[in-house]
Amino acid sequence: MTIKEIHNLGIKMGIEADFRGKDGVERFLKRKQEKYNDLPEKIKKDFDKEALENPFLDSRILHIANDKEIKKILVGIDIEVAEILLAKEIGNIDLIIGHHPLGKALSSLSDVMELQCDVLNTYGVPINIAEGLMKERIEEVSRGLNGLNNQRTVDAARILGFNLMCLHTACDNLAAQFLKEQIEKNKFETVEELMNFLKKIPEYKEAIKLGLGPRIFAGSPDRRCGKIAITEITGGTEPTSKIYEKMAQAGIGTIVGMHISEESRKEAEASHLNIVIAGHMSSDSLGVNLFLDELEKERIEIVPCSGLIRISRQKF
Repeated sequence: MTIKEIHNLGIKMGIEADFRGKDGVERFLKRKQEKYNDLPEKIKKDFDKEALENPFLDSRILHIANDKEIKKILVGIDIEVAEILLAKEIGNIDLIIGHHPLGKALSSLSDVMELQCDVLNTYGVPINIAEGLMKERIEEVSRGLNGLNNQRTVDAARILGFNLMCLHTACDNLAAQFLKEQIEKNKFETVEELMNFLKKIPEYKEAIKLGLGPRIFAGSPDRRCGKIAITEITGGTEPTSKIYEKMAQAGIGTIVGMHISEESRKEAEASHLNIVIAGHMSSDSLGVNLFLDELEKERIEIVPCSGLIRISRQKF
């Protein structure tokens, strides 16, 4: 496979797993196209044209040093300069793939957060309320990203001659859809039953050994789940803390997420929501693994690093 083919596969899988559905993603891209069409010509030249075809701007090809057939990749949750140097030490690495966004993909992280509004709407939060509350949070994240040294790792890859890409929301969608399907199929009554299920998933099972397994951050094992929402596995980063009251009013009883700030945890607890944190690196690993299994089918060698708990579900 080529670099572009690998990236296209990640985006395709991310769209197929997207909570908005294929039609919803197409409508999202159509709105971007209409926005672009309405821009004055002098502003169009600065428009990020990848936004017209890629619904996950935090999932990009960041540098192509040598556009060749990919046979061996280094994959990690966080790729930094140390991992670029590690790739040089290992040798014969054709491509480095990070999960968390880097470079221009990191600068664009806030762009994918609109997805959270649609996910919340899927679980009964009115779209006008979701969009209204998320607007402030999206702008906050955008401002925060503006001061970061986003190009540091990309520059290291360029200097040392490595191909580099990241797949963030594309892979998070895979993890979210996997959990949603499994949880809805099992119909858990108590939080303890939900926890026992999560602990059987290989990535979370391995995380327990590292002291990073699933935990209840609000609620208790014997409390009933009610409606379980997978609202904090995908969508860029965690939402505004103001959303939890509206989630409870929409009939949600339990939230499954990757991580949560203390402020958000307190707000969720005040709304009597159960918060089950499956784990950050382990949830990221779940989504990345579902993508990597497809690369394994192409006989691409995978070298995991930087927090990736590599579990292969591919048998060949």
